[in-house]
Formats: sequence, C-alpha cells, structure tokens
Amino acid sequence: MKSLYDFNYEQIQEFALEQGWKKFRGHQIFQWLYRSRVKEIDEMSNLSKETRELLKENFLISPLTLREKQVARDGTTKYLFALSDGSLIESVLMQFDYGKSVCVTSQVGCNMGCAFCASGLTRKQRDLTSGEMVAQVLYIQQELDAKEERVSHIVVMGTGEPFDNYDNVMNFLATVNHDRGLAIGARHITISTCGIVPRIDAFAQEHTQYNLAISLHAPNDELRSRLMPINRAYPLSELMAALDRYGAENNRRLTLEYILLRGVNDQPVHARQLAALIGRRNAYVNLIPYNAVDEKGFQGVDHAAAMVFYDQLMKLGVRCTIRKEHGSDIDAACGQLRVKHLQKG
Repeated sequence: MKSLYDFNYEQIQEFALEQGWKKFRGHQIFQWLYRSRVKEIDEMSNLSKETRELLKENFLISPLTLREKQVARDGTTKYLFALSDGSLIESVLMQFDYGKSVCVTSQVGCNMGCAFCASGLTRKQRDLTSGEMVAQVLYIQQELDAKEERVSHIVVMGTGEPFDNYDNVMNFLATVNHDRGLAIGARHITISTCGIVPRIDAFAQEHTQYNLAISLHAPNDELRSRLMPINRAYPLSELMAALDRYGAENNRRLTLEYILLRGVNDQPVHARQLAALIGRRNAYVNLIPYNAVDEKGFQGVDHAAAMVFYDQLMKLGVRCTIRKEHGSDIDAACGQLRVKHLQKG
C-alpha cells in the first residue's frame, strides 16, 4: 500500500484536486504529517470521517517498523527497519557539535559492488520509494520530539547508490527540504554518489543548493577500478569532467570522500596522485576512518597514520578534513547490521 509520505507538497495538493477536494485539503494532510507528525490517519481530526476513511482504504502513513536499535557510547544510533514487504534497511543518527544528522538508505541492497563495503554484500533487491526514505527521517524525528530536539542535517549515504534511484531521491529531498515539510535547509543536505556520470549531469541541471559528495577512494584508474567497479564504466577522466560541468553550473564546493585503507590507498604516492587529480578545483577531501567488515578483508588506519596522510595532502595544497569516527562499538559499517540479520535469517 502506498504511503502518504510518498507525496511531496505539490503532489498531495494535486491528489486532493483529483478527489474533488480543494487544494487546501492537501495542505491540511501535509501539515498533519510534518508539523503534527501523526502516526495514524484518524489523528487528522479536522478532516471529515469520509475523508479519513478514503485515506485509510488507500494509504498508510509509515511503511516501516523498527526491528532493532543500537546505541553507541558516543550517541550514534543505528536503526534496523523492516519495510512493508519484509525487506530490511538501516538508518543512522549521528551526533555532531553543529546538530543531529540522519544517514538515509536509498535502496534495498546495492549493485555497485565496492570491494570494501558491507552494503554490497547483498545485491540490490529494489529501489526505495521516496516515502520509505521520508519515513526513516520521520521515525527518528518523532523520537527526538520527546527531547525537544530536531534533525538538522541529512546525508543520503546509506545502503544503495542514490543516483541509481534518482527520481525517488529527488522527490524525498523535495519533502524534507520544503518549508512545510521538515524544513531542513538545502545546504544541510548532502547526496553521495560513487560517480554515475549521466546522473551527475542531470543533478547539475537541477540547480539546487544540496551538497554533492563523490565517493572517490582512489586517485588513479587502476586502483579505483579494483575497489569500485563503477570506475570501469565511468573512469576518472569522465568523472572529473562531469564534476567540472557541475561546478560550472552551480559554483558549489564538492566533497571528495576518501576511505583510508591500510596499505592500499594511504601511501605518499597516493597523496601526490590525489593532489594532481584535484588540481585547482573547488573541492576538499574528507578522509574517512574505515569500519572493518569481516567479509571484506580490508583494514583501516589508526589516527596517527591518518594524520600523516592528512599532512601530506595539506602540504600539497589540498584542503581536507578527517571525519570523526562514529559508532565504533556497534555495527557501524554501512549495511553491517542488516547483513548480520540476513545471515541469521
């Protein structure tokens, strides 16, 4: 059954008109969902009984239920959700000085096959609907409501490749960004892609203020193709050209994500190659500690080794940061908790 979360603001008004209602009825429903954050249609008390019955016959509100929740010492919280068809997905709440960020999953499984990633241990079963993505954020926001706290940032970096589910992801963002939705500022929303060039070009034409992050993880084609099969379809020359086109259209700073894998991509030669690849582009590198996945065989670097690589990049004129490690005492790697449940299954 379709979720009411699947409608963005304009779509819920169009739906109201199709039913012979006034557009304002769609506005009321949207207000109940995102301002009152109701969990049942019958809580929409200013709608007629007939309207509520029609909605209940055709829609549900949240299409997910909580299966497991893990809370780390640093406050990072991982949620394992079951969808209406029984599929399992993960979402993560991360605590930062600047606010609370939710990492959203966009697909059930992933087809990108990155060599180091737990998400790729299971192939993609299907795309998530926009409502299933909205529901992840709303579930967490409803928990935070009790503390009078709010989700301030969203990263679409969970299981799946967001640009492989482009239309649903963009519809989801339209709702969480809308001032009558969750009103999360566009500059507080980041979409991460492993580098699907045609979708980067399409995204450039959206002219949004959302942040774009590229999962790079290697500074040359030979290594990146070994780590990330997508590079065989869209090698670095094509990817960087697409990023230049994006930059020309949007004048937005790019984030290049780089997971440090011990003895694989963390050597001085890699720092030099990375600096040469980036050149004078408006971009910075986010160095990411690796959460080891037993099935993959890669190891992360310690903080001292990460600082060495960071210093090498800085001396080469590359702006970079080291991402704070989150949830090291729980199943922190993306997709790890889901895979554990599937293996028990």
